[in-house]
Amino acid sequence: MTSIALITGASGGIGRALVRQLHAQGCRVAAVGRESSRLADVEADVRIAADTTTPEGAVLAIKACQEALGAAPTLLAHCVGSTLIAPLHRTRVDAYREVLRVNLDSAVFMLQAWIAALQGGPGAAVFASSVVARIGVANHEAIAAAKGGVEALVRSAAATYATQGVRVNAVAPGMAETPMAASMLKMPAMREGAARQYPLGGVQTADQVADAMAWLLGHGAARLTGQILAVDGGFTTVRPLVK
Repeated sequence: MTSIALITGASGGIGRALVRQLHAQGCRVAAVGRESSRLADVEADVRIAADTTTPEGAVLAIKACQEALGAAPTLLAHCVGSTLIAPLHRTRVDAYREVLRVNLDSAVFMLQAWIAALQGGPGAAVFASSVVARIGVANHEAIAAAKGGVEALVRSAAATYATQGVRVNAVAPGMAETPMAASMLKMPAMREGAARQYPLGGVQTADQVADAMAWLLGHGAARLTGQILAVDGGFTTVRPLVK
């Protein structure tokens, strides 16, 4: 039976890459984003405009997928996210709340709507965290708090729903070649400095992050749940050899 996958944040770099990969693997894919115009060239079976930072938007995304593809998605990849690079003493309250809304609220509401749609059946979900939730990185307090919440959500949900055969995992990427990071990588000096932070060197691609997410959704990861897979070139676990 062909799996149905719902991918949020599908107009972003990692979301687009994951849509391509799952579609190529034979999944029927519903691509979700806030703006239909940005989804027009995404290679999906159905494109759904919905704001998953609200509970109503999350439910809308699930229902639209069911109506278009005939069943609820058994695979969920939540790629919605934003970032904020600023020290806490310079972080405005509204900016902080926006980071939590986009990153944490959307994860909670999307997981809640998806679990309800499974109606007690099995499934697999993967969420996008960040290296900054796993190791202290200066000037990332707000986004680290939001992504740390996503990781805690993943572990708790994995425990709650394991008995119905639901797996919930996440990836924690380092900096990747995506539109979100484009402004930080456009200057050669900044790109070189970023690349030197990673023991494996260089800046990873969106496809490399999507590879890990697709694997976590697949049969090869059937015994994994509640895990956070760092896709970061060794950034959070090892230090590069200094010569």
